[in-house]
Amino acid sequence: MTSSALSQLKTLTTIVADSSDLTAIEKFRPLDATTNPSLITAAASQPENKTLIEDAYTQAKQEGYTADALIERTIDILTVKFGVEILKLIEGRVSTEVDASLSYDTQATIAKAKELLALYAQYGIEQNHILIKIASTWEGIQAAKALEAEGIHCNLTLLFGLHQAKACADAKVTLISPFVGRILDWYKKAENVTAYPIEKDPGVLSVKAIYDYYKAHGIQTEVMGASFRSVDQVLALAGCDLLTVAPNLLAQLEQEQRHVTAQLIATQHGQNATTEISQAEFKDQLEHDLMAFQLLQSGIDGFIKARDQLNLLLRQSFGEDAELQP
Repeated sequence: MTSSALSQLKTLTTIVADSSDLTAIEKFRPLDATTNPSLITAAASQPENKTLIEDAYTQAKQEGYTADALIERTIDILTVKFGVEILKLIEGRVSTEVDASLSYDTQATIAKAKELLALYAQYGIEQNHILIKIASTWEGIQAAKALEAEGIHCNLTLLFGLHQAKACADAKVTLISPFVGRILDWYKKAENVTAYPIEKDPGVLSVKAIYDYYKAHGIQTEVMGASFRSVDQVLALAGCDLLTVAPNLLAQLEQEQRHVTAQLIATQHGQNATTEISQAEFKDQLEHDLMAFQLLQSGIDGFIKARDQLNLLLRQSFGEDAELQP
């Protein structure tokens, strides 16, 4: 009997759960897991996570936070608490995202990353189990460069172009998350088409180009394809260092019986020297890549909106607290 597509894929690629759903993570038992503000907000809305929310709020109050700062601290604590619960179910790393509103502030991003790590340390979690997730703006990449120099590992997200990938390589970040599905969505709308054959899928091709560039130049930064719309996209990147996949697609892959082969194969061409991309070059290339420019900003805006929704959810939950009254 042929093993499932998921089982075959796991022999070629490290599979990561793109979820804060503890039940799904327990079911699929990935090596690593990724979270983001949208996933945290969705998880916080589930009744079974009420105790986590209450504990996070209580801890923030005990630390002396009040008013708006109380809610913001609660969100950070809750984000870490979800990470701690996830790490009880997996052997590897969990990606925890810095507040997206800090995406254009290098020093604030560094400070927030260290706050999150200090929270994890309170719960006895070692630093090597955490990836600090930061948007791939120039400022975010420079924050990651400084953090990596201190041994703090980072996952650069909302990555849509080779120029972002090059800057991340220059910064020696641990891992990047190029987005597949959002690129596909953008091109479908821009070119007014309903679908692309998988061999011409612009999201898949973007990740392949980044992967090939990294491997050709001996770059150690790991490539983790993210934001998938279908199992075909996932399987088209079989052989990538890592793939972070939502539970619904993991379930489909578990049911698929098709034969899976590596589509990405690491080959080095002896060309290891690269020229670092400057800030001016980065900004210029980003501004001239309409897809990457728009998706980076809309992704940041979306994560900020998700955090704002969580802020509102917490205010509604604890609104009777006098400290939260206007």
